[in-house]
Amino acid sequence: MDRTLMTNVHVWTMDEQDTRFFGWVLIEGGVIAAMGTDAPPAADTVWDGGGGVLTPGLIDIHAHLGLYGDGLGFEGADGNEDTDPVTPQLRAIDGIDPMDRGFREALEAGVTTVAVSPGSANPIGGQIALLKTAGRRVDDMIRKAPLAIKFALGENPKTVYHDKDETPVTRMATAALIREQLYKAKEYLARCDRAARDPDEDAPDYDSKLDALVPLLRGEVAAHFHAHRADDIFTALRIAKEFGLRPVIVHGTEAHLVADLLADEHVPVVSGPHMTDRSKPEIRNLSDAAPGLLCKAGIPTAITVDHPETPLRLLPMALMLAVRAGMERRDALRAVTAVPAQIAGMDDRIGRLAVGMDADLVLWSGDPLDIMTQVHAVWIGGAPEYRRTV
Repeated sequence: MDRTLMTNVHVWTMDEQDTRFFGWVLIEGGVIAAMGTDAPPAADTVWDGGGGVLTPGLIDIHAHLGLYGDGLGFEGADGNEDTDPVTPQLRAIDGIDPMDRGFREALEAGVTTVAVSPGSANPIGGQIALLKTAGRRVDDMIRKAPLAIKFALGENPKTVYHDKDETPVTRMATAALIREQLYKAKEYLARCDRAARDPDEDAPDYDSKLDALVPLLRGEVAAHFHAHRADDIFTALRIAKEFGLRPVIVHGTEAHLVADLLADEHVPVVSGPHMTDRSKPEIRNLSDAAPGLLCKAGIPTAITVDHPETPLRLLPMALMLAVRAGMERRDALRAVTAVPAQIAGMDDRIGRLAVGMDADLVLWSGDPLDIMTQVHAVWIGGAPEYRRTV
């Protein structure tokens, strides 16, 4: 088994203690086998980091990468099935083009993991997948699928179906459709469970929509709610409590205005995108300071650029913007490493540098939060996927 050693690096682990040291990291079998500051062990391959900074690979827990072809119109748009407002049976992995150049650009920017989500046209949009950013076949890139079910509240479903003169055209109808489908899925699951326990009970006829929601109701996957306005955030939490879901608030544009209330709910917020215009009324309170304010309130906060709204290759710049607006540097880096890994339920594999963790690594020329810093190399699962040559 090949042993790869990285020496002469400043290791930033992204753990709770923000542990940093100058030393070496050993990779074996695709995972971190050892780390230290003493004399390094023998290895088959040695990389001299040149005094650069080694961090975990970056993670964006909300994107539409590969579902919207770069530079294409309708022919490349596969993120929204806006012919039916309730589509939990749709799987992002069935629409992703791994050859989209956005994957390579993201990897070269240090992004090694991304959650690819259906769009927000539908109140229930479909199944989100957590992927590596390197590969030619989606099946080989999957880390976790499904990761979550996508829900959407607010103006997006209203706008899409208002133009069609179909339900939903109000926030009330959007929430009602979600509740109705979850209630049906709850009854479907109960019948399935009764049939499994009692051979005299008939199982329900297979229903792809209801079946897709069973892992959600069992708590096996999370519920990612697209919600900008504060009232939409609390509608998401109300529904989550009614059905025992594990909610994650995506975007949460007004979350910082109710941070004290959200802190009591212990719900994560995926904040962003912030490098964008106020293109619709519900994001009028967009603030670069939001991620920092959420962190200060004790809310688990990740940062997203919502690719392709802002290209994923600009994720490091989104961190710089948040820091400039007051976010602690450590919190900003953890918002694209340790925190999204925790949200994904994958913090035992990704998001930190520790023995036994996946060897998803980024070698930076200096401080990742410095605009002049460059990505020198990227490894995914211990495999060298990128090395800067100019």
